[in-house]
Amino acid sequence: MFTDKANQIFEQVIAEYHRYDDVDHPVVNPFPAGSIEYLLYAKNWIDTVQWHLEDIIRDPNIDPVEALKIKRRIDASNQDRTDMVEYIDSYLLDKYKDVQPLPEAKINTETPAWAIDRLSILALKIYHMEREVMRTDVEEAHRIACQKKLDVLLTQRTDLSSAIEELIADIEAGRKYMKTYKQMKMYNDPTLNPVLYSAK
Repeated sequence: MFTDKANQIFEQVIAEYHRYDDVDHPVVNPFPAGSIEYLLYAKNWIDTVQWHLEDIIRDPNIDPVEALKIKRRIDASNQDRTDMVEYIDSYLLDKYKDVQPLPEAKINTETPAWAIDRLSILALKIYHMEREVMRTDVEEAHRIACQKKLDVLLTQRTDLSSAIEELIADIEAGRKYMKTYKQMKMYNDPTLNPVLYSAK
């Protein structure tokens, strides 16, 4: 199943990142460029690095200059994340380009890649909640509370994986069709962000 593969790759990425636990460690994607596996690996690596940048910037003792640099990195990472979602959707659009939608076919509320984006973030939540459950420097109450949250996250992954599988099956059968919209992000565009174009 597609989501089995995706979840395995996300776990692989997260484990590989935590061998170094370094936001500057270069990504070494083991899959052939252009393959769906390559795109999934790259997507989760972006998400994993950004997860830790978000942690770093919340350090109450962080130097303000360093915090601004990290905020800029997070902005760039958000753009990379969006671009990668669009690459995955483009891959799937091409894969199913010859499927003829049925007359009653409907469009989904989100594209497969945006659902995959949520699955990628969910893998990170599960990993880090598992770490909290295993901590030995906290009260038992903390571990119990985190185990309850982990149980919910695991159920959420099962449900989201099933929903993605159903969506893909519907697209393959022509019951639903894909339609993508490029994300009209304005804050990084010097011609659309008034703060940027007013500074000229």
